[in-house]
Amino acid sequence: MNRRLLILGLGALLAATSAYAHHSFARMYFEEKSISLEGDVVSYDYRSPHTWVYFTANDGTGVVRKYGAEWSNPRRLQQQGVAASTLKAGDHVIITGAPNRSATDYSVHLKSIRRPADGWSWPTGGSR
Repeated sequence: MNRRLLILGLGALLAATSAYAHHSFARMYFEEKSISLEGDVVSYDYRSPHTWVYFTANDGTGVVRKYGAEWSNPRRLQQQGVAASTLKAGDHVIITGAPNRSATDYSVHLKSIRRPADGWSWPTGGSR
């Protein structure tokens, strides 16, 4: 009986830890706001739990900064036709997303991305 309770307790603890680890985007980003940034990809991290696009862009005051755009998880993106090879360093992109709640954290929750050079875009698709 004690062993069964221990196993149940450990299972509940693992489930609670997993649920806590997956944060709410609304906690980190102003989901009701939207900004659009245009710049060049520095790196593209296609990995779990979320894919990130790092890029340089003008912050609106004339300063070029490195931004991070937090995207979806790779499995979901793969189902939508986005692969690890979709973006490369140097690609010129326009990213629209919800800004970070912290004024000193240059990141957005990515809502759309477009690569003008070939017309590729997400979530609507386009050429590759």
